[in-house]
Amino acid sequence: MGIVAGVVTESARGERRVAMVPSALAVFGKTGIQILMEPGAGTAAGFPDADYTEKGVRLARSRAEVFAEANVILQVRSLGANPETGAEDLSLIRPGQVVIGFGEPLTAFDAARSLAARRASFLAMELMPRITRAQSMDALSSMATIAGYKAVLIAADSLNRMFPMLMTAAGTLAPARVLVIGAGVAGLQAIATARRLGAVVSGYDIRDVVKEQIESLGARFVVLDVKADAAQDKGGYAKAMSEDFYRRQREAMAAVLAQNNVVITTAAVPGRKAPILITREMVARMTPGSAIVDIAAERGGNCELTRPGEVVEANGVRIFGPVNLPSAVPYHASQMYAKNIATFLKYLVNKEGNLVLHRDDEIVKETLVTHEGEVVHPRVRELLGLPELQANMPQAVTQEK
Repeated sequence: MGIVAGVVTESARGERRVAMVPSALAVFGKTGIQILMEPGAGTAAGFPDADYTEKGVRLARSRAEVFAEANVILQVRSLGANPETGAEDLSLIRPGQVVIGFGEPLTAFDAARSLAARRASFLAMELMPRITRAQSMDALSSMATIAGYKAVLIAADSLNRMFPMLMTAAGTLAPARVLVIGAGVAGLQAIATARRLGAVVSGYDIRDVVKEQIESLGARFVVLDVKADAAQDKGGYAKAMSEDFYRRQREAMAAVLAQNNVVITTAAVPGRKAPILITREMVARMTPGSAIVDIAAERGGNCELTRPGEVVEANGVRIFGPVNLPSAVPYHASQMYAKNIATFLKYLVNKEGNLVLHRDDEIVKETLVTHEGEVVHPRVRELLGLPELQANMPQAVTQEK
């Protein structure tokens, strides 16, 4: 029997994505990987069971059967990213089982301990290194694309004016002015979407190297007299800056905000609270009717007034704190995520059809959080206050055919 990958219905509240879609199964090719799925797992995302069975997916009789038979469990939100109901699956996880999904390992420490106690090997999709070999597995970037797109639609729907310039019988209507703070994947997608809707768009990022990317999308690059060195780490993720830097940045940004009708903020640092870029005083200087869409709301928000999952109004400005934006576009979000996770799983399976975790492989080393009863990820161990692992820790796990 080859590797059996199990797919279950996402149990997190409001989560409509699914970890595998029928079109992504082609990635597995001749690996021998079989998919066992809980009935209805893809329904909320727009993928009925019949679409899966046509591709050879086997439907289980229950969720428990998926956990009992599968070597690998594929999820969108694993235990750490599903604090409300994720623990209900803990008793179903078997020793040696591999779990792959989002899991908030840099903050959800109890989840890491629990998975280690079950002797599961957990690989966190959000820790995927940003290297060329792993580009097709970068689920954070995939989901950021959805978030940037959706954030602009939220702003356009709520704004008290239209985005494009229009020539009408009543005269010319001026276009909306949109500022996007942060030119990562989400920010660049937000810029592109706002431009397609006809807005006049500006983009700001502490990294001068993204100036060309912002301008290539037809937006103006905002230059502030605030310098930042080493704004990203070696993995390509944003680094937290000093509070003095953020203070000077806010002072320089206040006047820019007042000139825009929409502000979309995207600044988030993995495992850290999002930096405050917009204070209540800065909001007060904005024109009534303006909107702020804070994509970083799940990390506490870039705006001082943001409340995750809520819409706050202050001085006539509406501040949106959306959470789990990718789930609002579940069909394409699932399609992208499934391709990422399928490519990752295929990468872990060798030519003989065995799943092997090579601890000296950069992709495995960066994503493997728990293994053989231990929390093994160096950064997570450091955050937990655990000592360095002994050199004789198991270096690989193999699941035979």
